[in-house]
Amino acid sequence: MEQKHYTVEKAQQILIALLKAHGIKRIIASPGTTNITFVASLQQDPFFEIYSSVDERSAAYMACGMAAETGEPVVITCTGATASRNYMPGLTEAYYKKLPVLAVTANTGPHNIHQLVPQQLDRSSIPNDIAKLSVDLPVVKSDTDYNFCNFQVNKAILELSRNGGGPVHINLATTYSRDFSVEELPSQRVINRISILDGFPSLENKKVGIFIGSHKDFSKEETELIDYFCKCHNAVVFCDHTSGYYGEFRVQYSLVMMQSAPTATKEMDVLIHLGEVSGDYPSMGLKCKEVWRVNEDGELRDTFHHLRYVFDMPESIFFKTLNRNAKPVDNTYLEECISTYRHMYDMIPDSLPFGNIWIAKMLCNELPKSSELHLGILNTLRSWNMFNIRGGVRSYCNVGGFGIDGVMSTTIGASLANTDKLYFCIIGDLAFFYDLNSIANRHLGKNLRLLLINNGRGTEFRNYLHMGHDFGEDADPFIAAAGHYGNKSSKLVRHFAEDLGFKYLTASNKEEFLNVYQEYVSPRATDKPILFEVFTDTQDESDALEIMCKLCQCEEPISRKQVVKNVVKTVVGQSITSKIRNIIR
Repeated sequence: MEQKHYTVEKAQQILIALLKAHGIKRIIASPGTTNITFVASLQQDPFFEIYSSVDERSAAYMACGMAAETGEPVVITCTGATASRNYMPGLTEAYYKKLPVLAVTANTGPHNIHQLVPQQLDRSSIPNDIAKLSVDLPVVKSDTDYNFCNFQVNKAILELSRNGGGPVHINLATTYSRDFSVEELPSQRVINRISILDGFPSLENKKVGIFIGSHKDFSKEETELIDYFCKCHNAVVFCDHTSGYYGEFRVQYSLVMMQSAPTATKEMDVLIHLGEVSGDYPSMGLKCKEVWRVNEDGELRDTFHHLRYVFDMPESIFFKTLNRNAKPVDNTYLEECISTYRHMYDMIPDSLPFGNIWIAKMLCNELPKSSELHLGILNTLRSWNMFNIRGGVRSYCNVGGFGIDGVMSTTIGASLANTDKLYFCIIGDLAFFYDLNSIANRHLGKNLRLLLINNGRGTEFRNYLHMGHDFGEDADPFIAAAGHYGNKSSKLVRHFAEDLGFKYLTASNKEEFLNVYQEYVSPRATDKPILFEVFTDTQDESDALEIMCKLCQCEEPISRKQVVKNVVKTVVGQSITSKIRNIIR
């Protein structure tokens, strides 16, 4: 008879390889066909210690006894149909005893559920107290499926011991392949969860970066911890305008990462991931070998698809631990990143079309210190993420739910909490009218400054990078929802705003904008809130974005001399740099 090895079914290979990687060797198998590719692969591998039990009820209880006695996880596996139902009493016992029992049931995929196909039961919803977690592993047909299966299995295995431990369920899809010709299991990414009591992996001789998604503002102590970590590890902090970090090593890198041509950005060994959802899509393409996720929720979040460790602890504890006995080193990485960004910035043409991006470039250093900026999602956030905002200005965006609704309401709520601070809101027309009732609120304060960029549609869907752009003007009626809300009426918003007590400003081109914007950004208190309506053209918006994405088509390597020059230029400012140059002359 032909010698059997591992099944060719990749989901099963992933599961088996990760069981081995995590040191899980005890298996209690019940007979069946749906799980045969899994069991037949296990039994040819001497690593596993396999036991047989015909009765699934007994198998689950056997696993309870074995897990309690050894303190180690035990796998139980059975076929489809009611076999899996018979695990429930034993898994209930495991749940309330916090025993690490991993139940692997099998089916042929969701397409056969409720289709009168024999033995294909619906296990998509299970009782709350038979498993801490239930995951599905699909038949792997793509790299996306493969990575997803790896993540799901790691997540399931780690849950066996998390917060005291308990049972976990994996639903494994199969194609009943008869091919058992795979002699070696594929190498798998192993994800580990690290607690405060565990030892930390080493960062010695590794290139390190920190990426922060949306995050509440860091305290002074937290900022100092991050800054000292960067000083000791030659690291930088990649941020956007939702990251809440304003320390010495902040790098606004979206402009570099959005370039369509390759840039000089080097691959990191370790990217430390803090915060929550980010709207900085380009920087999610940062190159790294592995990701260390730090968050006290302890959850696995694989944003960059290279997750290696999850540090289940407050960020301050993480950095305090790594800062212990650490000594400062030369910070060349910060210099490189600042120089690369400055190189991109200097290539922006003066002829940039009038629109979101040009306005962001004009205002980023004009907002009053100690003011607060709220940005609309997508096009507005993207435009402002290309630029650094002057120091002392805090910035936010509703990237949690990432919806069109509520941008102005959020800004208004914040402005009511601190009437001594100015609050700026930059918003597109669809989002503005969606949240229109908010500016009629009788509690509205004089410290509110709204900037409405009105291009008469959801211009995001007409931008050259968006698939809606493929439809040209045919995207307007339904995809981009053009023509609503007065169709760029020059009177509608003016009358509404003035009737509600706003000071109204408007501009339709660069010259008009430059004539009035100083009143909008004035740090002086005004007797009315301000609404500044700017009319732009959707083609100009798209052209400007395309220009910004293609700045480095002919980029040359940056010399060390240029690095230093750009750092000085960035840190001390253009005006002081000019004075120094004149003195030298």
